[in-house]
Amino acid sequence: MKLILLRHGQSEADILKVCEGWANYNLTELGCKQARVTCNYLAENYIFDKIYVSTLNRAIQTAEYLAANTHLSLNKTDELKEFNNGLRAKLPYNEAYAKYPNVPTPIHTSNYEQETELHFRMRAESFLSKVITENDSKSTIAIVSHGGMIMRLYESFLKLPMNSNVKFTSGDACFHEWELTDGQRFINKANCCVYK
Repeated sequence: MKLILLRHGQSEADILKVCEGWANYNLTELGCKQARVTCNYLAENYIFDKIYVSTLNRAIQTAEYLAANTHLSLNKTDELKEFNNGLRAKLPYNEAYAKYPNVPTPIHTSNYEQETELHFRMRAESFLSKVITENDSKSTIAIVSHGGMIMRLYESFLKLPMNSNVKFTSGDACFHEWELTDGQRFINKANCCVYK
């Protein structure tokens, strides 16, 4: 099985320099171009069997370019949404972190109406388990999501602990290629950018 993870293109929140999370911003004109070029590349280089996508606009708008190229429908799921950053959503970064500063918090509790780190990771675990068990082992699956969720999916895929200090970045409309073969898990490509 191949899993192609794609982060959405540049969003309006990136230009406004505000906290995004579950705030439902759209792609910018540049974000649309990034998504279109990347999705064209993916459609030319992979034969997809299914597309899963977050229910947030910026991810759906990105995935629609892939759907148009592959003639596949979008499987929308809340499990792929970004971290729910609660009261920080839509606030400028400086204001958000001044008003709602980071404080040490156990993984099962939260501050500022955010979801817990445990819940965020469990969304990734649940989604990845479903994808692996509900699809044919020879499938190629597209997963269109967000930087934070892709990092949690990496942690799940690689079976890293909750408190891992290993980080994985995802640029705008960049993709990752993972593979599951004979019980082995491979990272074949990471944070690939094809539009520059």
